[in-house]
Amino acid sequence: MRVFVVAAEASGDAIAADFIRALRARVPDVTIAGVGGAAMAGEGVKSAASIAGLSVLGLFEGLKVYGRVVRAADQTAEAARAFDPDVVVLVDSWGFMLRVALRIRRMCPRARIVKYIGPQIWATRPGRARALARTVDHVICLFAIEAPAYAALDLPATVCGYPALGRFVAGDGAAFRARHGLDPQTPVILVLPGSRPAELRGVAPALWRAGLALKVNFPEARLVTVAASSVADTVRAQAPRETLIVTEDEKGDAFAAATVALAASGTVTTELALQGAPVIVGYRLGWFTWLVARFFLYKARFISILNVIADAEVMPEFMQTRLTVENIVAAASPLLNDPDKRRAQINAQNEALRALGRGARPASEIAVDVVVAEAARGGDQPRLPTVT
Repeated sequence: MRVFVVAAEASGDAIAADFIRALRARVPDVTIAGVGGAAMAGEGVKSAASIAGLSVLGLFEGLKVYGRVVRAADQTAEAARAFDPDVVVLVDSWGFMLRVALRIRRMCPRARIVKYIGPQIWATRPGRARALARTVDHVICLFAIEAPAYAALDLPATVCGYPALGRFVAGDGAAFRARHGLDPQTPVILVLPGSRPAELRGVAPALWRAGLALKVNFPEARLVTVAASSVADTVRAQAPRETLIVTEDEKGDAFAAATVALAASGTVTTELALQGAPVIVGYRLGWFTWLVARFFLYKARFISILNVIADAEVMPEFMQTRLTVENIVAAASPLLNDPDKRRAQINAQNEALRALGRGARPASEIAVDVVVAEAARGGDQPRLPTVT
């Protein structure tokens, strides 16, 4: 079996790496190639095209890199054609992956195409389901509520649950504190400003200022951050001088050591909750993008997945004008000051994690089921695109 895997940003790269490990465990003689980042490279899959600069948010931001996206999609499809896969697995990243799927369908007509993590049709444009139905052979989605929309379009859909749950390994907060000379009673304020350039510009400054403001009220606290390799230089330049900066190999331990975490919205908020850290979430988009999303596209009440699942604000979240130092400090201070309030938020987060599927079969294993089955269907006539 020959499988070509594509991931365009850090979160998708991590999901793809999980999938590759699970696929090799199931099919030891599988041949894998693809396009991705450091996590896929760590699994021995060297990227056949550059994904640098594709991790963007917002309408204007997307327009700025449009040419780069098209070139990367062309290079990815050419690499897939040269590899001649039985199955192509496209991980997350809606806009880029749709372009890749259209090209691969045309250039690799015998390959089955699997979209691993469908677009958030429950929160944004349901028309994306129709686009997928015209382009791919199978979609793997997060939630059961998504499946009926695909069934109505005759597109096979499999529910996998949230991928971060399957890769969870309990961190050792005590060991982290011991390594870095932190007393067990020292409050740790973990600041996670994001991994996209737009997040580091729009979200990070408010989180850092809030962290410093909390230090004024809790002078014994220690600021800590985990710097992703792709943005490590920027994070080091932004972080206040007294911040303890650690690398991603200490991520789980740092998360488990946190008394409170101030984080940009994303997969990381679920990872923090899994480690038992109470989370304050912040996010900010470009204003035009925000207005379009708020009034025309995004239908959910919340941006954090645990809040969406709970249909309640189990993690305080602050968007746009609400992303202020004052709001973050007001939400974080009780968690630093009152163990009971901290415990209450952790319990609420744990309830949401259970509803999300904590303890269920890992998403990567479910994705492998789909890919192995699609490879077996390789003789079927693949779905042809009706859009260009």
